[in-house]
Amino acid sequence: MTKYGVIVGSLRKNSYSLGVAEALVAGLPADAEVTYLDISKLPLYNQDYDEASPAEYTEFREAVKAQDAFIIVTPEHNRSVPAALKNALDVASRPWGQSVWAGKPVLPASQSISGIAGVAAHHVLRNSLDFLDMKIMHQPELFIGNTMELADENGKITNEGTKEFLAGVAGQFAEFATK
Repeated sequence: MTKYGVIVGSLRKNSYSLGVAEALVAGLPADAEVTYLDISKLPLYNQDYDEASPAEYTEFREAVKAQDAFIIVTPEHNRSVPAALKNALDVASRPWGQSVWAGKPVLPASQSISGIAGVAAHHVLRNSLDFLDMKIMHQPELFIGNTMELADENGKITNEGTKEFLAGVAGQFAEFATK
């Protein structure tokens, strides 16, 4: 059984990123253990905390360490990832030399209500994941555009073709993660 951590870059209630994440999770094997990691309450990373980390840092690092693989879904904010997502990546990569991300397989995905599908955020995210020494599943690239048309008012993906596609990619990721 593989333990999958899911991180959603959007903190918004009924976010489309959460809807995409849930559609991906639906395609994981039946015996997958899935944990959604909450990044909303992490204090901003501050190197001064490296010696005596806040409890939220320690708990988050332990949660990351406990996972075998990750699905990370982000919206695009100002051609980048949201601050909360970048903060989570930073918190679990520190103190220097003690990153808990290294070597973990990861499936990055981006979404946007526009047609450009969060492409810039996706590339920013991949750049960070690569630096963190994560094993990125590079293909297919998951740029999900026009999410308002693919989801309901609660952010849940309702478009059957999109749900099938995302579930299929999650199946591919499960194979990738176990190699």
